[in-house]
Amino acid sequence: MTKTFYLIVASAFLLAGCQEMQNAETPNVVVVGGEDFPPSLAGRWVSDRAGWQIVFDARGGITSVVLGLGQVEIVPGVKATVPTRGGGEGTFEPGPWTVDYEAETSRLTVKIVMDHIHIEMGSHVLDGKSGDVFSGPISATDGLWQTQWTAFTDYQVRTPDGESVTVATDPIYGETQPLTFRKSQPQ
Repeated sequence: MTKTFYLIVASAFLLAGCQEMQNAETPNVVVVGGEDFPPSLAGRWVSDRAGWQIVFDARGGITSVVLGLGQVEIVPGVKATVPTRGGGEGTFEPGPWTVDYEAETSRLTVKIVMDHIHIEMGSHVLDGKSGDVFSGPISATDGLWQTQWTAFTDYQVRTPDGESVTVATDPIYGETQPLTFRKSQPQ
């Protein structure tokens, strides 16, 4: 999937709305090296492009994510249904999320899985699933997380005439590009 696709989808509709409460799941947090997740990394980390935001608690759990696709804020284990600009709906169902932190190298790896995404974009409908992996060194001192972002997508776009177009990345390699996050300063 290309950056262009994300920009087209994001500009095709504006999402804002409510989330259906379900049993919230806590992301699995693994700290390699026998130490705790550094509390100094807690807070909101905002990407320099593509619209991603990830919020960590003091133990390394993810409290919410703003997806690059549609700029929708998602809470772990909570299905979000939001209206689209074209009068339709977007539904986002998160899957399992993981956080791995290597204390010795300060390498943070986060995996965000969306089990199902359904977006009505005017006369088009996007259905599918995604997985996004962000991995790289993180520094609380500098407030920077330099990642390699690998997106794994498997979407079907249905057109008004009933055709279905596959928009997907390679299922093994995905699509990788650099992405920098900065820690947001509390307001």
